[in-house]
Amino acid sequence: MAESINTDEREVRESKNFIENIIENDIDKNSYQRSVKTRFPPEPNGYLHIGHAKSICLNFSMAAKYDGGCNLRFDDTNPTKEDTEYVEAIKEDVKWLGFDWSELRFASDYFDTMYECAVKLIKKGKAFVCELNADEMREYRGTLTEPGKESPYRNRSAEENLKLFEEMKNGKYPDGAMVLRAKIDMTSPNMNMRDPVIYRISHLPHHNSGDKWCVYPMYDFAHPIEDAIEGVTHSICTMEFEDHRPLYEWVLAETEWENPPKQIEFARLNITNTLMSKRYLKELVDNGTVESWDDPRLPTISGLRRRGYTPEAVRDFCERIGVAKSNSIVEIGQLENCVREDLKNRVESRNVILDPLKVVITNYPDNKTEECELENNKEVEEMGTRMVPFSRELYVEREDFMEVPVKKYFRLFPGNEVRFKGAYFITCEEVIKDDAGNVTELRCTYDPETRSGSGFEGRKVKGTIHWVDAKTAEKITVREFDYLKIEDENGTEIMNPDTMKIFEAYAEPAIKDSKPGTRYQFFRHGYYIEDTKLSSEENKVFNQIVGLKSSWKPKK
Repeated sequence: MAESINTDEREVRESKNFIENIIENDIDKNSYQRSVKTRFPPEPNGYLHIGHAKSICLNFSMAAKYDGGCNLRFDDTNPTKEDTEYVEAIKEDVKWLGFDWSELRFASDYFDTMYECAVKLIKKGKAFVCELNADEMREYRGTLTEPGKESPYRNRSAEENLKLFEEMKNGKYPDGAMVLRAKIDMTSPNMNMRDPVIYRISHLPHHNSGDKWCVYPMYDFAHPIEDAIEGVTHSICTMEFEDHRPLYEWVLAETEWENPPKQIEFARLNITNTLMSKRYLKELVDNGTVESWDDPRLPTISGLRRRGYTPEAVRDFCERIGVAKSNSIVEIGQLENCVREDLKNRVESRNVILDPLKVVITNYPDNKTEECELENNKEVEEMGTRMVPFSRELYVEREDFMEVPVKKYFRLFPGNEVRFKGAYFITCEEVIKDDAGNVTELRCTYDPETRSGSGFEGRKVKGTIHWVDAKTAEKITVREFDYLKIEDENGTEIMNPDTMKIFEAYAEPAIKDSKPGTRYQFFRHGYYIEDTKLSSEENKVFNQIVGLKSSWKPKK
């Protein structure tokens, strides 16, 4: 059993969220006579997304904080949507986030117990077999302002209900012919308590139990029983289940579980510009709008992993946003800032040109190539330096040149001198254009006395730009992403029709040594990762993780 924590110890802690207050109160009262036990119970009908990451972090961290345990349990009570592919993906996601479960469980392992509980309710006169169809049941249910009507099958005898329920189990009836309903109160103001369905017929094979069953429990009936079987003390779920709590407690009471678990609800995670629905995400995958469930544009945990987010950044984000009971929307910039903060001191920098413009240094020797020293990470001196080749022909970003400069533009323009980072002062002398008037080349001169590191203390320049040596440049593919949801000109949120840009870019030759999954800062562009699925030795592909700048600012 977890040790009780005295008041003096608590006073020196940081402020606690309301779930911690509930748990600590239960510990002080020894409410459960056992250690804190939580569970993360996803349905394996899709891939997990960033919203699930909050629940994962909360359930596992609460168990760890109070020396308890957390189960990973698959709520696999609906064979029409579930698949072992999703089971394996969810296990990988939980491990990637840095958590390990006390026990791996499946709701389907408890089907025998659930069936026995349903039989117990029938014998107590608390459940009945109903033959109303879906439309009739909806009509009988009533509305938020009008009570429902009792089913004409509600007062069947226990013996008849037991016989029919067993025949349902034995496969006598087709899907939809009848259901088992709890007998509670058709006049209840809580619609969930108006004789809810607790079992339905489904003649489909189950990914775990095969063809053993053709009747399956509904979530609201199964979930409290699963929690009770596993000895869960605190069943932490999102706010949409708050109205289901009376049914949760009714099931536990009527099926006679001792020392039952306590359901606690918290606000689910909503993020700007982010699609947070497994159903809609599945549509994007199924209709080919995105490549797969791990497409870097998706907020799935596997998508975030492939995009280059780190588990540390995701956990930090979940910790920073906290836990509340009222719904709110978190700025996507806050998540991106956590990623940026995590990466800035752990990845090396590389020079990459996304939109190349050739520069020819006319007074530089034709056949000369020298090595320029650049720091790997300007924030972390211990990460050292690397040597980058420099010669007569180079590439710079097209946006680093402006033929007619605007005010306070300090990069390349005719007659202006800038520093090429780690190399020399360069002056733009001539602009070469094609027949259509497009700039195709800049002819420049360099000052050999101004090499970086030479101790030159003459004139100063205001602009510094990066570059890549044209002769040794490595051609790579770079993919940059936009949000799935954006606002139109009227401020209405819509699906973004243009979520990816692809660049045929040039990188310094050191990029050849990169391996899939390696992250970099592309100097002045942002953070990128070599793609783990598309990249090869012949064609290296890099995904944008996050840009260098953000409009989001932390509150002071």
